[in-house]
Amino acid sequence: MKRNRSKPVFSPRRSLFLPNTGWQAPEWNRSLERPKRPSGWWFTILKTKEQLYQAVLLYVYTRIRETEQQLGLENQPPVEALVQLVKWSVRYHAEHADFMRIICMENMQRGKWLLASGDLKRLNKSALSLLEHILHRGQEQGIFQPALEARDVHRLISSFSFYQVSNFYSFNSLYLDGPLPDIDDEALITHHCELAVKAILRFVIA
Repeated sequence: MKRNRSKPVFSPRRSLFLPNTGWQAPEWNRSLERPKRPSGWWFTILKTKEQLYQAVLLYVYTRIRETEQQLGLENQPPVEALVQLVKWSVRYHAEHADFMRIICMENMQRGKWLLASGDLKRLNKSALSLLEHILHRGQEQGIFQPALEARDVHRLISSFSFYQVSNFYSFNSLYLDGPLPDIDDEALITHHCELAVKAILRFVIA
């Protein structure tokens, strides 16, 4: 049966980039030594580990932005649209912790590959465009403050969403009693959604 190569088989490859391994780790060398394995076609196409890393990074951001665009917020009232966007962001980060760890890794490299990729910068403009549209509608109705910048609101949403994953083990080890919950624990996600919504609405409401 012929493999459908329209979508890269990146799911098993993402583990190669997580902080406890990294793309400098021995796991890479073992992968390079097995080019004839059934899933080995990916390295035939992408000749270096750096190229594969960039492809996975592109895949991660593409999935985030595609899922965000599928929320259908354009015709919702501005407050409801913003609340849904915030809740989606918090939940998506928690439920895709492996994606966020890859982004953590890119931050550890000081954004080296993001800075070099025009595609990724163009791709992620949709996040600001969506937010600008929501904020503009709220401002026209006198609900949101007039001087809001979509970039600042996006930064605030991202700070709540990303922190819960990037600092999950350190924060909860220090400040929670008992065993650690799962990173995608439903009660924890709901609590973080409520915190984020309250803070962001206070920031934007006129």
